[in-house]
Amino acid sequence: MAQVALKQVVRTAPDETVDWKRISYLLHLSRALDELEETRLIPEKKLHYQFSARGHDMAQIVLGSLLTDRNDAVCGYYRSRPLLLSLGVDPADALGSAMARAGGYSDGRDIGVTFNYPNLQGPPALPMSGGVGTQYTPAAGWAQAIRYYHDVLGKPGYERSIAVVCGGDGSVASNGFWSALTLATTQSLPMLFYIEDNGYGISVPSGMQTPGGNIAANLAAWRNLRILQGDGCDPAETARLMQQAVQQVRGERGPVLLRLTVPRLQGHSFQDKQAYKSEDVVRNEWARDPLPRLRDHIVPAVLSDEEWEETRLHARQAVEAARIEAENRPNAAPESVTRHVYFEGEMQVMGGLRPHGIHSPATTETAAVEGPRITMAMAIRRTLGHELAINDRMALFGEDIGRKGGVHGVTLGLQEKFGAERVFDTSLSEEGIVGRAVGMALAGLMPVPEIQFRKYAEPATEQINDCGTIRWRTNNRFAAPMVLRMPGGFLKTGDPWHSQTNEVAFIHQPGWKVAVPSNATDAVGLLRTGLRGNDPVIFFEHRAMLDHVWARRPYPGDDYALPFGKANLTRSGERITLVTWGAMVHRCEEAAEGFSADVIDLRTLMPWDRDTVLSSVRRTRRCLIVHEDLGTAGFGAEISAVVAEQAFMDLEAPVARLTMPDIPSPHNRVLLDAAVPSVEKIRARMETLLSF
Repeated sequence: MAQVALKQVVRTAPDETVDWKRISYLLHLSRALDELEETRLIPEKKLHYQFSARGHDMAQIVLGSLLTDRNDAVCGYYRSRPLLLSLGVDPADALGSAMARAGGYSDGRDIGVTFNYPNLQGPPALPMSGGVGTQYTPAAGWAQAIRYYHDVLGKPGYERSIAVVCGGDGSVASNGFWSALTLATTQSLPMLFYIEDNGYGISVPSGMQTPGGNIAANLAAWRNLRILQGDGCDPAETARLMQQAVQQVRGERGPVLLRLTVPRLQGHSFQDKQAYKSEDVVRNEWARDPLPRLRDHIVPAVLSDEEWEETRLHARQAVEAARIEAENRPNAAPESVTRHVYFEGEMQVMGGLRPHGIHSPATTETAAVEGPRITMAMAIRRTLGHELAINDRMALFGEDIGRKGGVHGVTLGLQEKFGAERVFDTSLSEEGIVGRAVGMALAGLMPVPEIQFRKYAEPATEQINDCGTIRWRTNNRFAAPMVLRMPGGFLKTGDPWHSQTNEVAFIHQPGWKVAVPSNATDAVGLLRTGLRGNDPVIFFEHRAMLDHVWARRPYPGDDYALPFGKANLTRSGERITLVTWGAMVHRCEEAAEGFSADVIDLRTLMPWDRDTVLSSVRRTRRCLIVHEDLGTAGFGAEISAVVAEQAFMDLEAPVARLTMPDIPSPHNRVLLDAAVPSVEKIRARMETLLSF
């Protein structure tokens, strides 16, 4: 019979630089929280989402203990509660958030595993979202902000700061992971990618996420990336690798990817019974449980048997006290649920300029009329240049916006004037452009990202949605103010890829303000308001108006700003109201020649000026809404509904809309002219309404 050689276990003395007593307490604390939720709170239906961290917990706690720089930051995911406990999160907040009670992470607005921690005395946990992989690019943005504070602003205290992002093996297949990896390695950012590989994405083996199931091995040839990997259940190895990874990022100021293998000792969530795992797999995973291995490592070298047991009991007592406090927390007041979608005067804890005490100069709504008429492109460029000059925390970036000056020439010359660290090109990744902007905004900068064409925003949809909801879903703990510039619409011709408008999609993203200027003056005023504001803004630059003769106006001055939600009555009349925006304004004005008509340029669609529209319609008794976007579910439908609901008894004709048909923008000019509302079509529809 062949003899089987037994692997000799060599016990390594505990590293004295690691606070093993605290790590053991936090590990017991995390286990006790999981146990309480699974055995009591879920059966009692006091919470509905639960993701056990068993198996992942020890390594996370070791990592958290190494984040000692106050300008460090970490962005985790739904299994990251042990890491947050190591940063100082109150267990009562963790439980109260899980039970959707008042206070905590979100005041009951979000599920309790979507963590955030605005830590002003040390490393914060950036707001996570519910999407897999969405944590990576905001963390990269924080890392870029660290570099910006140090290199551009010359602020002390950022010499060794790092950004950390945590993700499971499933997340390495996501757009966000690859976007952030490209960003961190091309820019040499101080960023640690910590991949917790438990072998499964819910039920899908990690070999379906990356060939062979080992992202570290597959990235071995990736340039400018240090790679470490090992066993996340071995306390000594975990501590050594974590220290090495953190020290390398701090010292070398470049990215490191650390992959640790860990077991997922429970299902993906409480509802997952792991029927897809064999008994042998489950047994082998439990054999790797880091809790008993930690005990073997530090007892009796650091703690006696009695002290280990006392630590366990102390943690359980803390969890029971946290449960009592959490259960005594009330539900949030129902009337509060609509608060904090936008800035309301109560300052967020983190994110944007204002928590840093930075306030913008005074503005005026009175435009200067001196000077030559300039194009809308020149007006936007001049406004960006002035705001860059007076706000050293503002950064402008996107594809081709640097030396080329943007595909529409709007940013021409700004990089030469302000430098490549403040006006810079990005990789071709809209997820990376918007995601990094979120991280930079959370770090206290004013990012101004550009999406090259409206249609190209689709890959960034998740980041756009997450950015807009940050203030609301963290109950005003965080906000990410920015101005997201986005050209779109037809030019001399159209096509399905560069000529889309579809502004309505952003109006349906809570938390974003949406500006759609029609001329140079309004572009200056709305852009400046966005750049000096405290909310995320989508600034839509219509391609046809950037150099249109009608849209040219004198530059209105460096202090000129327009409030959002205040329309412009460009023409006054008595018999019909035309409501429009963007490239359709000048067509409506031309069509209204010879008619007694109000022409209303909304200027912003979120918020939009209901009062001006309703006041006009009640006087003229007829309403025609004209826009370039598609008719079905276009924003004109919202305006129609409001007018019909609130001014129905004043109408003498049905509310009418004139829009593009429900088709993509056609390329052939004849086809485009047939699709986009023309002056002739607008005039004909007006005549029809006036005949009622």
